[in-house]
Amino acid sequence: MTVIRHRDFATAMMNIGNNMNRGTLMSNARSFTDGNLGIPVLLLVILAMMTLPIPPFLLDVFFTFNITIALVVLCVAVYAMRPLDFAVFPTILLVSTLLRLALNVASTRVVLLNGHEGGAAAGKVIESFGEVVIGGNYAVGLIVFMILIIINFVVVTKGAGRIAEVSARFTLDAMPGKQMAVDADLNAGIIDQEQARVRRQDITQEADFYGAMDGASKFVKGDAIAGILILVINIVGGLAIGMMQHGLDFATAAERYALLTIGDGLVAQIPALVLSTAAAIMVTRNNNSEMMGAQVVGQMFSSPRALGIAAAVLFVMGVVPGMPHFAFLSLALAAAGGAVFIYMKAQRALQPTAEQQAVEKADQEKKQAQAAEPQELGWGDVTPVDVVGLEVGYRLIPMVDKSQGGQLLARIKGIRKKLSQELGFLVPSVHIRDNLDLQPNEYRINLMGVNIGGADIYPEREMAINPGQVYGQAQGINAKDPAFGLDAIWIEPSQREQVQGLGYTVVDASTVIATHMNTLLQKHAHELLGHDEVHELLSILGKSSKKLAEELPSLINPNILRRVLQNLLQEDIPVKDMRTIGEALAVTASRTQDPTALTAAVRVSLARVIVQGIYGNRSELPVITLDPSLEQILLKAVQQAMQQGDGSAEENVVIEPGIAERLQQSLIQAAQRQEIAGNPAVLLVAAPLRPTLSRFVRFTTSGVRVLSYQEIPDNKQITIVATLGQ
Repeated sequence: MTVIRHRDFATAMMNIGNNMNRGTLMSNARSFTDGNLGIPVLLLVILAMMTLPIPPFLLDVFFTFNITIALVVLCVAVYAMRPLDFAVFPTILLVSTLLRLALNVASTRVVLLNGHEGGAAAGKVIESFGEVVIGGNYAVGLIVFMILIIINFVVVTKGAGRIAEVSARFTLDAMPGKQMAVDADLNAGIIDQEQARVRRQDITQEADFYGAMDGASKFVKGDAIAGILILVINIVGGLAIGMMQHGLDFATAAERYALLTIGDGLVAQIPALVLSTAAAIMVTRNNNSEMMGAQVVGQMFSSPRALGIAAAVLFVMGVVPGMPHFAFLSLALAAAGGAVFIYMKAQRALQPTAEQQAVEKADQEKKQAQAAEPQELGWGDVTPVDVVGLEVGYRLIPMVDKSQGGQLLARIKGIRKKLSQELGFLVPSVHIRDNLDLQPNEYRINLMGVNIGGADIYPEREMAINPGQVYGQAQGINAKDPAFGLDAIWIEPSQREQVQGLGYTVVDASTVIATHMNTLLQKHAHELLGHDEVHELLSILGKSSKKLAEELPSLINPNILRRVLQNLLQEDIPVKDMRTIGEALAVTASRTQDPTALTAAVRVSLARVIVQGIYGNRSELPVITLDPSLEQILLKAVQQAMQQGDGSAEENVVIEPGIAERLQQSLIQAAQRQEIAGNPAVLLVAAPLRPTLSRFVRFTTSGVRVLSYQEIPDNKQITIVATLGQ
């Protein structure tokens, strides 16, 4: 039993070893086929051919392999959809050129060593090209070889190199503009981040490809020069070796060595010509995702007129006495037949079939019958109110029509995307329609069916906005910037550079409407937040904080939650950080359900976000404060309002008109001084006063933010620049 067990153990170990060897071999084979080992092995073989003697049989194999590579590369270049689909072509061109030069070195060694024997001394491939291709005449072979060199070097390689050089130069020059175009489309919302990444990658790959092709063309040029030098060296060296070492006469040495040398040169130059042609095809292709054959057929044979003219010319040449009538007349007939075929095909494509005509007629009769029948009213006849709407006069319709080059739709999409990212919720779609009741150049922006803004614009002109300091007067139609109320002038597009030189900011009509809409939507962001948006925010919160999202609806009423979020948006605070907002509400909701108190608690939790949005990363915060006596008066008014009961304190507070007027004037002056100094205007007050004064400032003084002492982070220092009420 022991022996059997040992034997079984030995057999099992041998099987494991065999399986491991088989697995290793399969893995190595897969690595070789994937190119992980194939390319390094090929490079090592190229180096070996330059240093080690190669038998004639291996030379035949390598020459055949070289021709195969050239044919495969040519086919891939022809069938590639666009140049970037074969971006590795410059590397393949380099490797194949090195392989061909290594073969030249190896074949030169064999020809000079064994060339005196003649025939198959350097392999069957070289012998076949020397005997069959050039008919055994070394003079003819020399001429054919020189013609191939001229075609490859002077025509194909030189032209392809020039095209590659120019393409690389123009591609690199256009690269910044293409990158800016991608960024513009991304900012406008036409493409997303992934599409922008792919387009940027394509731009980089295109520049790298044409730059590499510019360099690779130099290798092909050098290969052609090396072919000529190798031919001369082989012939001169072969004559010297044959006559001096092997005792051959001049005629015999010339015949044997010349035939082998020319056969060797032809074997190398024909694949070189094929690769040069492939390189020329790659650099002359346009960057459309279409096969070359389809492009040639679609562009050359799409017009029957060209084929018809060619057929007429061939017919005239065919009837001239002395001309080969059969060749010219047969080709003329073929061209005329092709022209007739293309023309008939185009006409059939334009004319609908009888079946299509019958279907269209039946549909038309059905629609007419339905229109004639009286229909009952339904809910579909009730037009819902659009959340956000844009109405345009008839002269502004081309601005929203993509087929007429209108860019307003793309601009509005970009605005929605930008606002949604900034505010933290999806801004509703903008419904655009024409309104014949408006003036031809008028547009109107509606919110919940109510007009909130509009203006007259000139789509054929551009708006030059006066930013505050200009160095001359522009000529045009005086107007006001609808977004910010700045002085502006509608100018002709040809005046753009001149007016910009005067200090004006020039924008097109689409940008005017888009900027106006962006300003209004930011101002009314709290009105855009509805129940659906709040539900979606809770759903998104559930993906990162599941427990919080489940408990929050039970702690706070959804209507109150919506009111709190609207309060934040009304004071330019985004609702992106729903986790912090939800946690603050979960803690405070057990004590009170007052939206004002809940908003104050959330603001304290978002203190860093609020301060950073106003001051940026500044550590020292310049603020405006109230005089203690004025602050006490206002605090008493707030306490009295809270004691009255109904409604929130901020709605019930009554400020004496005289105090309110003096406070407003002082606040306006302080805000102007802060603006001149380049600082934001921030009023810092006690927490009970913040809601009341925030509402007061919102309706009386624009551009002033109201913060409480609790909303200043601990790592920030405040500097009092003004005190109101002294």
